[in-house]
Amino acid sequence: MKMTMHIDEALLERVMREYEFPSKTEAVEAALKELDRQMRLRDFRKNGLGLTPDELADAVDPFYDEKLGHNVYPTRAVAEDPKPYDPDGRPDPRR
Repeated sequence: MKMTMHIDEALLERVMREYEFPSKTEAVEAALKELDRQMRLRDFRKNGLGLTPDELADAVDPFYDEKLGHNVYPTRAVAEDPKPYDPDGRPDPRR
C-alpha cells in the first residue's frame, strides 16, 4: 500500500544503518512487525495458552525434569557390551 508519512529521517537512517535494511519500506515494516510481536507477547503473558491446569500438565513431556530444565530419559539396555574408548584406535590389550 502506498502512503505518505512524516518520519524522523535521522531516526530512520540510524535504524536502517544499524540493522542493514536496504530500503525505508523494509525498515518501517520490520518496526511494525516488532511492535506487533511485542503486543502479542503481552497478550500471551496476560491470557496464557487458555489451557486448564490438567490440560497443561498433560501437554508437558513426562520425562521433563523441571529442576534440571531438560528431559531426562530412562536408560535402555544395550544388546552388546560397549567397547572401551581408545583414542589411538588400538585394540584393548585386556580383551
